Amino acid sequence: MHERSASNPLGTLCNVALAFAAGALMMYFLDPNTGRRRRALVRDRGVSVSRDAERLVRGKSKRAADRLKGLAARTRANLSSTPIDDDMLHDRIRSRLGRLVGHPHQVEVHVHDGWVQLKGTVAEEEFEDLLHAVSSIRGVRNLESLLRTASSQSGGVAAPGPH
Repeated sequence: MHERSASNPLGTLCNVALAFAAGALMMYFLDPNTGRRRRALVRDRGVSVSRDAERLVRGKSKRAADRLKGLAARTRANLSSTPIDDDMLHDRIRSRLGRLVGHPHQVEVHVHDGWVQLKGTVAEEEFEDLLHAVSSIRGVRNLESLLRTASSQSGGVAAPGPH
């Protein structure tokens, strides 16, 4: 036994430190004055962490289920052959314009039987993306662009109205 401790003094030191820490922990939690409160705090924190983890998992699974529902709805919509109402198509295009161009109020949208006509002014950088995005909206059968492009080097497309 003497040879073993002499050959590995670090292991013996770790064992003594571990035994000391275990004893201190037992004294901490089994203290007659405040041990009950300390044990209750540890229990309450454990319950709180488990509830937080449950809430996190429930939220992640709900988001995943919602994404799958959205994917299924988009797939059904893409496979559907029912025509889209012109007013609905107009609203979809106006909604998309707000995310594509800096000044969506400067673009007029006219829709008739899936034929879309765009009039107004857009920045040069936005022109190609706008045409691609509008033509890819479900229900657009034809896209006619009467748009003018303006250079955005002079601070962007000017807002309409008196100067």
